[in-house]
Amino acid sequence: MSSPAALSPPSTSTNNNNNKLPQEQITFRFCRECSNMLYPKEDRMTSKLMFACRTCQFSEEAQSSCVFRNNMYNTVGETADVTQDVGSDPTLPRSNRHCTNCNETECVFFQSQQRSADTGMKLFFVCCSCGTIFQ
Repeated sequence: MSSPAALSPPSTSTNNNNNKLPQEQITFRFCRECSNMLYPKEDRMTSKLMFACRTCQFSEEAQSSCVFRNNMYNTVGETADVTQDVGSDPTLPRSNRHCTNCNETECVFFQSQQRSADTGMKLFFVCCSCGTIFQ
């Protein structure tokens, strides 16, 4: 008995003849014991692809050798949480720099919030007219 799976629609690829060839369907596998997601893992004894639960040790043999990997990188930018209406904040200091987008001269400025050893302190300017962020 296989575990429940969430299906993705089949994808297609195009070869040189502009014919669409159906690709193998990618599914998410879920543990039948605790309902958590199953992750691909190699059974080193039999050299087979398995899907294993990271919570309860349940595993099952993969029906297909197709594995989808999605690497996500979470980086916070130096101007995270800065909105375009920050120019209307009366508590921020103001400057007469020219905006790189609309050429207006009124802008507010602030120091970067990111504190890491490899980056120095930076000043960011936000145009009070269009909200463009520039240095």
